[in-house]
Amino acid sequence: MATIDSSPDLAARSLPSPPFISVPGLPNFRDAGGYEIISDSPSALSSEGNRKAKIVRRGIIFRSSEPSKLTDAGAVQLSQQLGIKSVYDLRSATEITRGLGSGRGFPIREWEGSERKFVPVFLDQDYSPAALALRYKNYASESDEGFIEAYKDILNAATDPANDFQPFKAILGHLATVPTTSSPQGVSPCLVHCTAGKDRTGVIVALALSLCGVPDEAVVHEYNLTEIGLNSRLEELVKHVSSNPQIGIDVEGARRMVGARKEAMQGTLAWIRKKYGSVEQCVIDLGILTPEGIAQLRKNLIVEVDQDEVIRW
Repeated sequence: MATIDSSPDLAARSLPSPPFISVPGLPNFRDAGGYEIISDSPSALSSEGNRKAKIVRRGIIFRSSEPSKLTDAGAVQLSQQLGIKSVYDLRSATEITRGLGSGRGFPIREWEGSERKFVPVFLDQDYSPAALALRYKNYASESDEGFIEAYKDILNAATDPANDFQPFKAILGHLATVPTTSSPQGVSPCLVHCTAGKDRTGVIVALALSLCGVPDEAVVHEYNLTEIGLNSRLEELVKHVSSNPQIGIDVEGARRMVGARKEAMQGTLAWIRKKYGSVEQCVIDLGILTPEGIAQLRKNLIVEVDQDEVIRW
């Protein structure tokens, strides 16, 4: 059973822990691990007679909103206590500089012990007024189809051969790291974020969990947690979106935009399977990972634990 984190840093609302972890100045921070892998074979029993289960390994995939307000204490917690050495920033250079220039953006935050890896989903040429208008129209739509279209765009942009950064390949490649003599542990903890830690971050985390065999219902639940994870920053983000004349979205549209309705991710996963046959085939066809890479990712991330260590949702 999840416990409740009553940290004052999460002032607006208490969050379930796990998966949320209170980090000063970093809302919507949580561990994407702990979810059960569904298998056709019955779970084994430990020597003590406890039922065993397979889950996504905890302490490897972390996600959050952008870290501009991360405190020094929070930075120490991330790098030293949680061991996060790689921080994947999915925002584009244009997104960051335009936001700062307008006074509505979030400055880059880097800290000792962790390396920021700049891996934008959208390239600079995707920030034309026409492209922005279409993208934000999808996000603000009252229909879940708008989000699904936006998530298709994220997947396509992240894997476009013209995008030299190949962000999804970089992140899933990190999770599929092969152990070596000099690095016997193989995969190391990483943090993935965009601005809110919801859309671009949500798509790549959904791919990672799905590749491990987490059922759609749990993947969708994990995505939907952002609605409570962002609660303490909700008004700030709504103002950030609705006050930008280039976006042209009112307050209600902005609220829909920062939401994380389950149907949006459920529809996206359904579209992936309809188009590619499976999440695995999607990842292979788009050149994100090879079949061998998928096997290594699973080897790195799937662990067996006692049933009471599974996240209940």
